[in-house]
Amino acid sequence: MAGAKAAARAEFFDSRVRGLALRVSPTAKSWAFHFTTAAGKRARLTLGPFPAITLAGARGLAIEAQAAVQSGQDPRTYKASVMSVAALAENYLAKHVRRNLRSAGQVERRLRKNVIPVIGAVRLADVHRRDINRVLDQIIARGRPIEANRVFADLRAILRWAVARGDLDRDPIAGMAAPSPARNRDRVLSDSEIAHLWDALPTALPRQVDCQRVLRLCLITGQRVGEVAGMRRDELDLGTRTWTLPGLRTKNGHPHSIPLSDFAVSIVERAIADAGDRSCLFALRAVAVARFVERAEFGLPHWTAHDLRRTALTQMAALGVEPIVLGHVANHRTTTRAGVTLAIYVKHSYEAEKRRALELWADRLAAIVGGSTGSVSPMRRPKVAV
Repeated sequence: MAGAKAAARAEFFDSRVRGLALRVSPTAKSWAFHFTTAAGKRARLTLGPFPAITLAGARGLAIEAQAAVQSGQDPRTYKASVMSVAALAENYLAKHVRRNLRSAGQVERRLRKNVIPVIGAVRLADVHRRDINRVLDQIIARGRPIEANRVFADLRAILRWAVARGDLDRDPIAGMAAPSPARNRDRVLSDSEIAHLWDALPTALPRQVDCQRVLRLCLITGQRVGEVAGMRRDELDLGTRTWTLPGLRTKNGHPHSIPLSDFAVSIVERAIADAGDRSCLFALRAVAVARFVERAEFGLPHWTAHDLRRTALTQMAALGVEPIVLGHVANHRTTTRAGVTLAIYVKHSYEAEKRRALELWADRLAAIVGGSTGSVSPMRRPKVAV
């Protein structure tokens, strides 16, 4: 049964446990239990995906569901007794994550990589803190404390969702602390590291031209890697040298415009020429960029793609760019809309100031990667007559 294949969706019934079937489609396999309700209607209960739930595990779940039917109960009303963690995860992804979260792909990847293979077959009613720790301990053992924190947050969200829907009566993760203390990174590349990285990109990523361009644009524009990697033609106006991000593509959900320096435009134009008919300029996502950076050899102390954004903003600050302008460049509303004055009364968009800041940084960056110490003058506050 486990080797069953189908060109279209089909079901293969188990020869030992009546009602148990493996539902097969071209892209997935899942277990289901078919039964007849007390009203004489045919019904189906999803048990969870294969191979996260093995044949033996599916048979056990189906036998429990059979017992409920024989006692006059509908097994669908006793989800916690028959539903597995894997089945809950599939419901959560389909009914909540893919519909509501911009980070849906990342959440799904973490669940399929870290949770379902480890505790997918555990019955929802039996989930204990030790099961959560089984998942987290394996991630920490790989040296991934930040990923462990994110998976912990995913598990907390999915179990709260189950409680809210009535699939669980209690939250087994309530009161648990994140496995690793939250720490903000503070890595900023020095001028010499920037120059080294810029020159090393073609050698370190020889077959990943799109990745090279995304990383360079992250450094030039100071924007997030996911926003740069998802850059679309319809977001660009090369006539005014402006890149406009819709709210659906920003972390805080608010539209954001980024003035493009000549340095940035030169890379964008080459990307457009190579993209062909694609609406997206780059054929990769932020997750892929992170993987390439992690695996490649750059000859530098550990760094991440997000460190390039921090480096760009730090460099602009060193050049004299005001904090309020930096906030607008970064699309940080905690800065640009802090307090009543900025939130309610100041409606200035700071477009001109953003352009000056980004062009100032582009000139400085060109000097750094060109091997020169640069002759860019810092921004000075204008003197105000009193």
